Amino acid sequence: MAPKRRTSRATPITDTLTTTSVTNAQLQAMIDQGVTTALAAHDATRNGDDSHTSGTDTDLKKKMTDKYCPRNEMKKLEAELWNLKVKESDKIKRYVGGLPDMTHSSVVALKLKTMQEAIEMATELMDKKIITFAERQAKSKRKL
Repeated sequence: MAPKRRTSRATPITDTLTTTSVTNAQLQAMIDQGVTTALAAHDATRNGDDSHTSGTDTDLKKKMTDKYCPRNEMKKLEAELWNLKVKESDKIKRYVGGLPDMTHSSVVALKLKTMQEAIEMATELMDKKIITFAERQAKSKRKL
């Protein structure tokens, strides 16, 4: 038999829960009333504008674009991104060009877009070729 636990509390804690009986119909009516109130408040803020974008939204978008995305900065960023992409593709071409012929053709056929992908695939292909070569060497030694 397990020993009884002693508690340091003098009086036990009792939870008191006050419940009210609400029918499903009453609950649904309260939900509907809240939704109706929320929709009315939303309609009041729109001022009768049925379109999804009001003139103030367009003005705000224009101001935000002018402030945080000036055209000259966007053009600089686009040019920088283009240069990075071109440099990356040049690096991949140089890396793949230095691979052995069998691996080179396999990596070129995959048309990889990042240097990391090219390195991973080339490494994987080279590992497979080395394993295949080692297995052939082991078989030829066994025959002798």
